[in-house]
Amino acid sequence: MSDEPESVSVRRGVTPDSLLHTGATDDPSPEDLVLASGRDLTPHTLEWARRRLASEGRAALDKRLP
Repeated sequence: MSDEPESVSVRRGVTPDSLLHTGATDDPSPEDLVLASGRDLTPHTLEWARRRLASEGRAALDKRLP
């Protein structure tokens, strides 16, 4: 038995593909969009994010990520 956590593969520091995920199947939240845009979480920016997500869907977040 190894003391290594399950997320570390045989080559130290490499996470096996079976444990990786991108979150692409989850719907982004208004908080996700605000933070991805580099803004502070405020009632004003959360409302902005809600409107963007309502009109653009996931693309609103994808446009702001590299």
